Amino acid sequence: MDIKKCESLEEAREQIDIIDDQIVELIAARNAYIKQLAHFKNSIDEIKAKDRIDDIINRMRSRAIELGLSPNLINDLYIRMIDSMVDTEVSEFQNAKNY
Repeated sequence: MDIKKCESLEEAREQIDIIDDQIVELIAARNAYIKQLAHFKNSIDEIKAKDRIDDIINRMRSRAIELGLSPNLINDLYIRMIDSMVDTEVSEFQNAKNY
């Protein structure tokens, strides 16, 4: 990962703003795939697959450590994101089954 050497506060803030936009776009893309997952599953229990969620969180914690980030920060972010996306997937699943 290449990090630009900024020459001013404004330049650093501009870079952070660019990254923040990219983060939101990536989360939106992840959420779009989550909605697709609902059409491949057969039950709400399958959506709430604790083993899969644990695997994702453990993998992201390891990735955070590799990148010098706090694994606890990533853990908390992923738990919150996954909880919300599980709700989205359940809604999508229920809507698909009603059609």
